[in-house]
Order: sequence, then structure tokens, then C-alpha cells
Amino acid sequence: MATWQIVLIVIAVILLAAVIALYILGKKAQKKKEEQDAQIAAAAQTVSMLIIDKKHMKLSEAGLPAAVLAQTPKLMRRSKMPIVKAKVGPRIMTFICDSAIFDSIPTKKEVKAVVSGLYITSVKGLRGGNEPAPEKKGKFWSRFKLAKKARQGK
Repeated sequence: MATWQIVLIVIAVILLAAVIALYILGKKAQKKKEEQDAQIAAAAQTVSMLIIDKKHMKLSEAGLPAAVLAQTPKLMRRSKMPIVKAKVGPRIMTFICDSAIFDSIPTKKEVKAVVSGLYITSVKGLRGGNEPAPEKKGKFWSRFKLAKKARQGK
């Protein structure tokens, strides 16, 4: 056998071993995530809260309890996360949430949210209703609307 054939066989064996290892690690991570999701769902409760402020900031700057900072990995402490400050009852609390949920939370409004510990899992309802965003159209669009109204009025 030629040396290049031996090298290709060794590389193929190494790649096969890497694929098998990644498959096994992926299965373990998936089981761990399912267990964590079950624990989050078990501890979830609906809370009415007044959103005071929402920002993307580092966990160390967010004002979270020391126990939360001690449990988070070091890389996560330096990265920015969506943080929501809200008034729940008489207390002002700091929550962590997903970026998708973070975008749907209005500022300075009262909402009903599903909370599991310090984590907002979903926002159920808004008190006072959603205000539609104002239409941002250029000058041409407003002239077009005025011209259309004038034509319909004739």
C-alpha cells in the first residue's frame, strides 16, 4: 500500500471517531436541556409586573444576586444579556430573558409574565393594550394620501 493511501485511511478513521463523539455529546446535551426545561416549567408562575427598564448589559453590571453570578460560567459573565428591571408588588427586581421575549416587552407598561425564578419565560398579556406603532412614511406618501382623498371627495 502506498503511503498516501495509509494517510487517507487514518484521516477517515479520525473523522469517523470525531463524528461519533459529537453524536454522543449531542445526545447528552439534549437530555440535559430537556431536564432543565422541565425544571423551569415546574417552577413557572404568572406574575403581574410593571416594566421599569430594559437593557442589554453584562451580568456583573446588572445587579443580580451574588449566588447567580457564582453559578454562571465565566464567559457568560462578560457577555451582554437582555436584562429587565420590573416592579413586582412592592419590590423592584431584576430579571433575565430571551432576546425574542425582550423585544416584545414594552417599557413603562404593566404586563403579565410567566416567571421561573429570575428568568422571564414568556409574556402573557399587556394591561392597557398594545398601542400601534406610528406609520413612518415619507413626504411623497402623505401627498399621495391627500391627493387620493381629494379625488374621492369630488
